[in-house]
Amino acid sequence: MDTTCYRGRMAPSPTGYLHLGHARTFWVAQQRARQNAGALIFRNEDLDSARCKKDFVTAMYEDLRWFGLEWSEGPDRGGACSPYSQSERYAFYRTAFEKLRAGGFVYPCFCSRRDVLRSLQAPHQGEDEPIYPGTCRERFHFLTASPEEQNAKDPRFSWRFRVNDGETISFLDKNFGSQKFVAGKDFGDFVIWRHDNIPAYQLAVVADDIEMKISEVVRGADLLLSTAR
Repeated sequence: MDTTCYRGRMAPSPTGYLHLGHARTFWVAQQRARQNAGALIFRNEDLDSARCKKDFVTAMYEDLRWFGLEWSEGPDRGGACSPYSQSERYAFYRTAFEKLRAGGFVYPCFCSRRDVLRSLQAPHQGEDEPIYPGTCRERFHFLTASPEEQNAKDPRFSWRFRVNDGETISFLDKNFGSQKFVAGKDFGDFVIWRHDNIPAYQLAVVADDIEMKISEVVRGADLLLSTAR
């Protein structure tokens, strides 16, 4: 990555109408990009086909432009990192997942259907996922079937990322300062690939930020813990 070039992003999900929290976050993202003479990338996070509606997509563009936001790259403008809608980026997520699976960083899980179903969305304050107790950590580590093969055998099947218990994850938040979270204590193993063969939020956004060469992420304060994952 060329770290001399600032690349920020705003990534709304068309599962409803945008609100004031979105406006504040995206406005700050635009200001950061301008202050650094960089680019602002618009990504349409429309993975959740059951909840994403065309009316919300139309309203999203209208509201962002009405609010005075401008972006350098996006679904409507194109760019070197296209496509910019997550529903068209499945191949990127699958490649990222296969790297993790080949490296032994993930394992199959048959637990917590509710958590798996919610894994498409960014967590928000008051509804963050509970720490996974590790029920399937060792029981199913020997499975080598692909997601499609295993899902055909058991539709409850999903994949979790194995965190290193006790490891401290730290990063600098330019608003709240230094942040530190301990794996296994503050957060546990989390779903990255759902039982219905759809990548979860935590995998999709990271894969996209890497591929789109995002150098700084502006997020709401309720996503500090999610950042550690």
